Amino acid sequence: MEEKMRILLCEDDENLGMLLREYLQAKGYAAELCPDGEAGYKAFLKNRFDLCVLDINMPKKDGLTLATDIRQVNSDMPIMFLTAKTLKEDILEGFKRGADDYITKPFSMEEMVFRIEAILRRVRGKKTKDCSVYHIGKFVFDTQKQILEFGSEQTKLTTKESELLGLLCAHANEILQRDFALKTIWIDDNYFNARSMDVYITKLRKHLKADPEIEIINIHGKGYKLIAPEPANV
Repeated sequence: MEEKMRILLCEDDENLGMLLREYLQAKGYAAELCPDGEAGYKAFLKNRFDLCVLDINMPKKDGLTLATDIRQVNSDMPIMFLTAKTLKEDILEGFKRGADDYITKPFSMEEMVFRIEAILRRVRGKKTKDCSVYHIGKFVFDTQKQILEFGSEQTKLTTKESELLGLLCAHANEILQRDFALKTIWIDDNYFNARSMDVYITKLRKHLKADPEIEIINIHGKGYKLIAPEPANV
């Protein structure tokens, strides 16, 4: 039996915290609820967690400070912020502290779980990406060296090209959601960054055109799909 994913939930509103914990448990997660940042940090040091959901405004230690402390212990720990504020400065500060995502109150619990699942999928994708070389049709893509090989030819990719191709490979033959890719690589899914991503997609198509079985297609209103004839990572 697969072990449940463990979530540290820090929320000082007792009623909301209990509702969120019960909902997460109903969705198959093991969730530990803490009423403030200090209790959250103690729980984090004591137990193993797969993801932290932190309210920004908490007594004793606020969510931003807690995120910084958690990151010092485990730099890879996925963090999602809950915030009642819609101020852009808070959101940007959250991303500076290493947030993977944020959600603004009031929010639906379904949306929260959807975002949690997206973060965990991304983390799993990163893990496979970090330790593997992708085989895309007749190409070999080394994510560490940022090199794309086709027979004896080698193409050195830029960091953005490499990150985007890595995400496409992690979701090969599935839809890579546009906003998910933008937030993962560019942090903000604004118009300027979206146009920038389109340019990088065009560049990747040129790099991959030597193999006619490979295609990056646009899925209207959703994102992109890397069509590859065999599993993308080995």
